[in-house]
Amino acid sequence: MSGKASGFLAVSPVIVFLAIYLLSSIVAGDFYRIPISAAFLIASIYSMAICRGKTLEERITVFSEGAGNRNVLLMIWIFILAGAFASTAKDIGSIDATVNLAMRILPGRFLYAGLFLVSCFISMSVGTSVGTIVALVPVAAGIAHELSGVQGSPETFAAAQAGVPFITAIIVGGAFFGDNLSFISDTTIAATRTQGCSMADKFKVNLRITGPAALIVTVLYVLLGSSVPEMPRAAEPVEWVLVLPYAAVIALAISGVDVAAVLTIGTAANAVIGFGSGKFSWTLWLESIGSGISGMADLIIVTMLAGGMLEVIRTNGGLDFITSGMTRRVKSKRGAELSIAALVSAANLCTANNTIAIITTGQIAKDITRKFALDPRKTASILDTFSCLVQGLIPYGAQLLMAAGLAHVSSISIIGHLYYPFTMGILALASILLRLPRRYS
Repeated sequence: MSGKASGFLAVSPVIVFLAIYLLSSIVAGDFYRIPISAAFLIASIYSMAICRGKTLEERITVFSEGAGNRNVLLMIWIFILAGAFASTAKDIGSIDATVNLAMRILPGRFLYAGLFLVSCFISMSVGTSVGTIVALVPVAAGIAHELSGVQGSPETFAAAQAGVPFITAIIVGGAFFGDNLSFISDTTIAATRTQGCSMADKFKVNLRITGPAALIVTVLYVLLGSSVPEMPRAAEPVEWVLVLPYAAVIALAISGVDVAAVLTIGTAANAVIGFGSGKFSWTLWLESIGSGISGMADLIIVTMLAGGMLEVIRTNGGLDFITSGMTRRVKSKRGAELSIAALVSAANLCTANNTIAIITTGQIAKDITRKFALDPRKTASILDTFSCLVQGLIPYGAQLLMAAGLAHVSSISIIGHLYYPFTMGILALASILLRLPRRYS
């Protein structure tokens, strides 16, 4: 025996995973009731069961080699450090201080644009779209309710603003801008690690696509908000020292410092501020770190299961089969990039998790990149951008469900006002079709 499953059978573990997760979620009526780790476990066991010409011990060894792959372990270490940084930053009040600072500088007529830029800044700082939504949507919803009670608003203002869903969509759009670009975002980490490029290089490629999209949407919000009345400024004083950890993380990451070192320094800065202000005791600091790491536990487990399952698929010849099938009619770099975009988008639709979509399709994308001599930096950007695009537009995704719950509106009502994800998607597709940026094409 060759030890390899043939054709469709080799890649069937992916189909099994998607079928279990998607169908179970539909039956349960809740895409977050079914643990994605459980679906991956069943699919992983199935992947080892269809291995041909190997003993059980050999199959487990193949799976373990994939789960313990160097890139997988590096990704897990970064997830752990990111969890520790985010949790300690929250517990010392850095998130609240950063939000307070941003809200103090919002001008009246530029309220919509200001909310969008604040959301972009916060999400880049904290590296999570959900965290940004949790922090800003309640504030934005309150502003929307206040605006709806303004008497004598011009017709242009009344037509432009659509109440709570519109304001909520501004925050969600900005949250995905930062989630797509942040150096501590798990999607950025996954995209760069699977493609073997630096975060700084991926950031430069991404910015050339998302930067113009953000600029276009900002101008649109300025036009829509031209009739918004002056809003009261935040009264609380800004605690500047609490903003320093996020500022340091961004500065160090942009300067090219390794992400593990960046997160370690950020966590240390949180500790110094926490102990100095009395917000941390030794025990509370350790509890905060532990809480952050625990919050990453499911993602860590899924990362290992995905790594192991994909190694079994690769050993069975599945990746060769998928790559060949997806690129059979592809005759250009443009077609190869479109196939990568389609692959990660389809995975995200089924998993409702952009990080898992990148992890699941990353190795396949890397094989396509090698076959067609694509730039890994552009591939990483495509993976991150299109996964965030789909994640930002599905009503059963965590971000829209969280935003809808906090704002007390339906997730469907928010989608039509998501100007940034739609604009980003159009420019991302154009960058592939027009082979832009030239330097990375």
